[in-house]
Amino acid sequence: MVDKIILVVSFGTSYNNNRALTIGAIEKDIDEAFPDYEMRRAFTSQMVINKLKRRDDLDIDNVQDALERAVNDGVKTVIVQPTHVMDGTEYHFKIKDTVDKYIDKFDNITIADPLLITDEDFEDLISSITKDDESSDETAIVYMGHGSPAESNMVYTKLQSMLGEKGFDHYYIGTVEAKPDYDDVLAMVKEGDYKKIILKPLMVVAGDHAQNDMAGDEDDSWKSMFQDEGYDVDCLIEGLAQSKDIRDVYIKHVQKAIDDLS
Repeated sequence: MVDKIILVVSFGTSYNNNRALTIGAIEKDIDEAFPDYEMRRAFTSQMVINKLKRRDDLDIDNVQDALERAVNDGVKTVIVQPTHVMDGTEYHFKIKDTVDKYIDKFDNITIADPLLITDEDFEDLISSITKDDESSDETAIVYMGHGSPAESNMVYTKLQSMLGEKGFDHYYIGTVEAKPDYDDVLAMVKEGDYKKIILKPLMVVAGDHAQNDMAGDEDDSWKSMFQDEGYDVDCLIEGLAQSKDIRDVYIKHVQKAIDDLS
């Protein structure tokens, strides 16, 4: 009988190759780091779950289904590890609200932190994204995040501020669905004398937003709009979780959640 599980909860993506390189890599690392626990997967996007079932005949649980399965399996301890960047709307409505309904169903159930909560998390992220620093007076590094209507959207301005404090003056953070948006980033970039922009996703998975909103050939993609402004643009379509440094942050968060239970 399975006694303890780590439920790794991701938004999900229908891009199979990048899913394996990001979500799959996080799950593999967690599975290897905590052999006393069974690792299980859930997605918060029902749209992605439905598409993968329809297109690939791939069955993936949403959070409620995964917890119901754990109850039926007689699981006693559940560590829920979100792979989301922050505690935004998906975290609150799809994870926390669902977990709250199952508090009395297990001996122990707890939610570990998403990627960015503590100052140490921000330090870890900055260390990772600036490791191979290609920025200069002529080259700006622009990261596109997702953005959220939740209060936690402030992680992007905090990250921008901390990058500046550390002297990474050629790094710019924007979001596709909130503030700061493309126009805000463009205004900041125009304050410099840049000739080239390197675009990267500030997202765990390089899915639809990275492939289309950031790097697509449509007129309204960030790549196209920066090119229209006269910049030479390179796009790196790579999810944050392709970096072991980032995956190690999730390992630390799982370990803290386990420690806090004891």
